[in-house]
Amino acid sequence: MAEIIVKYDNKVIERIVTEKKRLSIGRSRDNDIVLENRGVSRKHAIIEFNNNAAVVIDNESLNGTFVNNRKITEEILRNDDTITVGKYSLVYHTETSQEHDGGADFDGTMVLKTKQQKQLLENDKIEKQIVTKYGGSVLIGEENAEFSEFKIDRDVVTIGKAKFVHVRAKGFFISGIQAKISKENMSFVLTNLGKKGKTLVNGEPISQCNLKNGDIITVGKSTFKFIEGTN
Repeated sequence: MAEIIVKYDNKVIERIVTEKKRLSIGRSRDNDIVLENRGVSRKHAIIEFNNNAAVVIDNESLNGTFVNNRKITEEILRNDDTITVGKYSLVYHTETSQEHDGGADFDGTMVLKTKQQKQLLENDKIEKQIVTKYGGSVLIGEENAEFSEFKIDRDVVTIGKAKFVHVRAKGFFISGIQAKISKENMSFVLTNLGKKGKTLVNGEPISQCNLKNGDIITVGKSTFKFIEGTN
């Protein structure tokens, strides 16, 4: 059974478990998920469920709908994807979890001019240009990296301090091959192969993790940003 965790300022404010075929999202009271903020359109987006799959569709909203920090018109959702609507985050789970816890006016919706919204739009524009340039998924060198951009053009990309790996990382205590990124079906998976605790995603140590657009990968002292290509 699908579940949506609604967060505001990183705090859980609502948990929706549903068997419905469609959920509407917006500011007006007749929506299934009501988000009370003028940065949210009255009829902002919908999520449609069909045959164990879910699709989020933007309803030509003023400020846009984002999935994993990428602006979308329509996107198939995967487990743990984050939908951003205005200042709200909606985390999609394929199964129920144990978590409890002034601008122009369009139908009364305020154009968001917050720093966060501007940064989302700017990052989305830059990332789409990079994906178009390389025609696929890319690693961006953030800190202590030997490159600015690295195209993921093979089924397995190795990361470590050995000379023969695809992506060199820095750090005295990491392994020759510390981690790998492998393509599995339509996703990329990061797997720790070396010393425990030396491969992180978004600041958290991992043994294996499905990568999402915008994830920050840290191996030893090197940091990379994962930019997912469009399928």
